[in-house]
Order: sequence, then structure tokens, then C-alpha cells
Amino acid sequence: MTPPPLRLGIAGLGRGFMLLLPTLAAHPGIRLVAAADPREEARRQFASDFDAVTYADVAELCANPDVEAVYVATPHQFHREHVELAAAHGKHVLVEKPMALSLEDCRAMIAAMRQAGRWLMVGHSHSFDTPYLRTRELIDSGEFGAVRMIHALNFTDFLYRPRRPEELDTSRGGGVVFSQAAHQVDIVRLLGGGRASSVRAITGSWDAARPTEGAYGALLSFEGGPFATMTYSGFAHFDSDEFCGWSGELGQPRDPSQYGHARRRLAQVQTPEEEAALKNTRTYGAGLSLANSRLEEITHNHFGFVVVACDHADLRPSPQGVQVYADTRRYLEALAPPTIPRREVLDELIDAVRHGRAPIHSGEWGLATMEVCLGMLESAATRRDVVLSQQVGLPHRAALR
Repeated sequence: MTPPPLRLGIAGLGRGFMLLLPTLAAHPGIRLVAAADPREEARRQFASDFDAVTYADVAELCANPDVEAVYVATPHQFHREHVELAAAHGKHVLVEKPMALSLEDCRAMIAAMRQAGRWLMVGHSHSFDTPYLRTRELIDSGEFGAVRMIHALNFTDFLYRPRRPEELDTSRGGGVVFSQAAHQVDIVRLLGGGRASSVRAITGSWDAARPTEGAYGALLSFEGGPFATMTYSGFAHFDSDEFCGWSGELGQPRDPSQYGHARRRLAQVQTPEEEAALKNTRTYGAGLSLANSRLEEITHNHFGFVVVACDHADLRPSPQGVQVYADTRRYLEALAPPTIPRREVLDELIDAVRHGRAPIHSGEWGLATMEVCLGMLESAATRRDVVLSQQVGLPHRAALR
């Protein structure tokens, strides 16, 4: 018997919500019943799109008895407060990455949800993407031997997309370590088995007009010997989607002739206020709605170029599947294109709530990822290795998908 759809409330109708909106609307196991956002135009659009109730305050959303679970997609600095509100009202929670801005906040969120007896999941991160999950399955099959080395590389225009002032301030959760390393660390932890032991990193902040980390390089060591190198640049020059067949991060086709678009667009604004206003043109309720949020001709999501070196093969997840470079042959483990983009995060949430199946991306998993990200910042500042102590492995599951 098919369980009823999970009645979901949305806390924050910003960019995170917009990226997941087509999935939320199309997934048969989800029903959007309420939302909270301080912007009246966003609340009005949500009520129109979903015939649902809206609130200006997250506390009112959490108090709604019709809401079973809350998707916390508010700015990073509010995650702890809003997760604790949801826990106090007995709601399950999916909280956007990064989980929080300190390990203390992460621990408090886990404790609150544990006391409430409800599931806490952290995402959406790209480690939910099917090509990475399928790669992990191939590793678990034992056919290719142990994982020895992982290389992850992503070059984007992240730093030159329109930003609010706090997004350019590391102390307030800005920069690529908080916003982008959370994806990359999650991916390499998934592929490496989860339990990292130490990290060494260098960060790059090379544009005085964008005074936060725009790049990093890191070496992540795992228990038992495997290691991962992680490289990221958001400085809007080389675009590593070129290595992925010009399929974009969200599965959309990319046009190489649009090179330099982010920098050209940003050059049109003169003040932080103008830049924030430009960013608002990409938000829900300010010209964007359910009607114009659908993606077509999509492949699987990805987060740049990744290759896993095992004893008997190198495995390269891609938007089309997993390319296998084995001892004596090279072949593609093809994946059918997704019918609902990014559904994996909601599948994992529904599995937990409806079937009691422990999620991969639990609060403890999210805390471990944030320990690595914060360790990267510490290592860059001290020029030393940072030993990790809060790591967790993958849960015992019959399958990762």
C-alpha cells in the first residue's frame, strides 16, 4: 500500500527553495502545505502556486499541525534556530547545507531533533546525485578492490553571481568553503567511506571587491589510507562543465558562447544595494514561480570532474552515468536520464519518515562534513594539518538508492 504524501512546510522561499522547486512540485510523495518567508511577494506566489497557507514567521509555520516535516532553506545563520523550532513542535527536518556555521550549532540541532524523536537530514548536497550513489554501489560490490585515491575538481563563476553582503563575508557564512565545499566534501566522504582523519587546505581570496574565499585546494585523508584532493575555483574563468560535456551542475545544457556572462552582468551594478537587488530578480515571487522553474532536456546533476582510483579500476561519475576504466576494458555504466530532477533527496527523506530507514545524510553526517569545512578554514589560517574527530561512516543500508 502506497503511503500518503509527506506534508511538507517550507521555511525560506529563497534560492535554495527555487533550486528544489521543480522536484518538490513533481514528486508524488510530497505535498506542499505551507511556507514561511518575510517577503510578501514570495508568500503570495506560493499561495497561488500551491493553494497553501503562508506565514511571515517560521515559528507559525512550525506550529501548524498539518505540517509533518519542515524544509529549512533559510540563510545559514538561522539554521540552528529554525531546526530547534521545528523540533519543539515535533516536526521532521530537512535542513539545507551548510548545516550550520559552527560545530556547537550542529550538535545543538542534533540534540534537539533526537529529543523530539524525529528525523534530521542535511541537504540538498550533490552527494545525493545518482551518479555518485551508483559509484558508491560499484565500490561496495568489491569488483574493483579498495578505494585508494579520489580527485575532485570544479571551476565555476560562483563568486561573480549576484550576492548579498553577508555572502561575501566569511564570518557570516560567506565564501566558497561554506557554500561549495559542503558539496564537494560530502561527495568525497561518500566515495571514501565517510571517516576522514585529517585535512590540510589552502584558500584563495584574490579579489578585494569580493572579500571572501573564492577558491581552495585541500588534501583529505581517510582512515585506512585512502586520500582525496579537492580543488575549487569560483573566479569565473575556466568552466569545468567543459569536462562534463557542457552539461551544467543542475543538469541543464550549457552554451559555451556565453563565456564571461557573470562578470559582464555584475559589472552593470555599482553598489552592494544594486547587487542585492539584482540577486532578488532571481528569487521566487520576483518574476520566478512554479510556471517558469521547470528544467527540460536534463541530465543528472553533478559537481564537476570526479575520479575514484581503486585497485582494479578508475571510476568517473558523470551526468550520463559512471565511466569505468578497468584493468582490461573501458565502459560506461549508463544511467537513464532523471524523470524528476534531484528527487534523491526527497526519496531519502520519505524513506526515513515513512519507512524508518536511516538516512545517509543524517545530522551526524552533516556535522562531520562541517567539521571538514571548518577544518579547511583553520588549516588555511594556521598552515597546518587539522585532525578530525567527529567523523561517521556510511549507515548500513540494503542499497544506497
